[in-house]
Amino acid sequence: MACSDSFTDLAPISQRNAGNFYNTASDMEVAVSAIYNTLKADGTYNQSYWVLQELRSDNTFWDGTGLAEEITVFDKFTDIPTSNITEAAWNDSYLGISRANIVLNRIDAIEIDASLKSQYIGEALFLRSLYYYHLAVGFGNIPLILTETSSVSEGLEHTQVNADVVLNQVVTDLISAASMLPVSYSASDVGRATRGAANTLLGKVYLTLGDNANAATALRLVTSGGYSLVNDFADLWGVENENNSESIFEVEFEGGFGDQGNNFTSQFNGVLSQAVTSGQRNIPEVDLITAYEDGDARLALIDGLTEVNPWTIKYGVTNSFTDDDAPNNWVVFRYADVLLMLAEAVGEGSEGYDLINQVRARAGLAPIDSSTPGSYDEKLLHERRVELAFENHRWADLLRFGVAESVLAAQGKSVNGRLLFAIPQRELDLNSNFVQNPGY
Repeated sequence: MACSDSFTDLAPISQRNAGNFYNTASDMEVAVSAIYNTLKADGTYNQSYWVLQELRSDNTFWDGTGLAEEITVFDKFTDIPTSNITEAAWNDSYLGISRANIVLNRIDAIEIDASLKSQYIGEALFLRSLYYYHLAVGFGNIPLILTETSSVSEGLEHTQVNADVVLNQVVTDLISAASMLPVSYSASDVGRATRGAANTLLGKVYLTLGDNANAATALRLVTSGGYSLVNDFADLWGVENENNSESIFEVEFEGGFGDQGNNFTSQFNGVLSQAVTSGQRNIPEVDLITAYEDGDARLALIDGLTEVNPWTIKYGVTNSFTDDDAPNNWVVFRYADVLLMLAEAVGEGSEGYDLINQVRARAGLAPIDSSTPGSYDEKLLHERRVELAFENHRWADLLRFGVAESVLAAQGKSVNGRLLFAIPQRELDLNSNFVQNPGY
């Protein structure tokens, strides 16, 4: 009690902490890298995001038992507020946001090259926006935290805001990010966020908000940005094909370092899952397989069609048989998604069908037009399903098109009013301001 603050507040000079870090340009480079690193967490692209976006949808299923029932419940719409999957998604997404807020809060005080500072701010804004997009689509009413949290008590005072409030803030941030980010990087920095990545996410957020005109404007910036479809759909996948001409943003996993590899490769692949203990997950639904037309080259990316449980090899082709340590990247955004989103933004007409048909032609399929059976939305949603299966777009697509309940009902599943995921019970217990989502 007799010690002064100058004595008790000393930090070990050999350890990094908030008191003696964030002082130099190299410190800030590490801080920005930490935001990216959160993309590889179990609560984000390593597990929770595919459970919440693919397994929740009509694309895939998984019949796990025992401890594995933790994942199966999301396919059955019987998940509970104490689920480790949703809690991890919440915690790790907000961890990424917190790391971004630290960079944005502290970078102005650091002596750093002006162009590099602008880039780092743009990267932090893009990554924070990506985390917020997943939270807003998944949980709806969430806290919008835009400054560095300085104490536990401050964190307990946060309140929820509507998803549209969050997404409108994301729009503002992404417009700024796009103006700060480079078009591309040198080989050593490939994988960092680019202007194209910011405008792609901006277009997706505008579509989610129902603002098709601004979505089209953002997405046209991407279509004129030098990206192109690879000639062969199979050449999109595998470690040797990462960051190709169609790639806009990928999560950069790397095996062999202990904590930088992924575990979804062995979980998705029916062959690899026999070599490890995780078991096969994210299994294609029968009606996903039958959705592919005769001659569709994209069906070849579902292997084991004669097996009881087929599997995707979009992420299941690797030289590694080590569980939790595969080198395959997760493709977050690619050019085919942009073409199909632009088709959604411009609506039915010659331009919309031309955009869809560019994607179909690469798959070896004949063009479609207004005379093809089905509404424009039905044809577009179908094309997005077969093109982007297993890539974390389907549940958000079903919500955005307003057909989640009807599509799942046709598959014999009841959504039970759960168009949003449960706010984690831990958050409700800690913060009396929070209100649970409907259906829980």
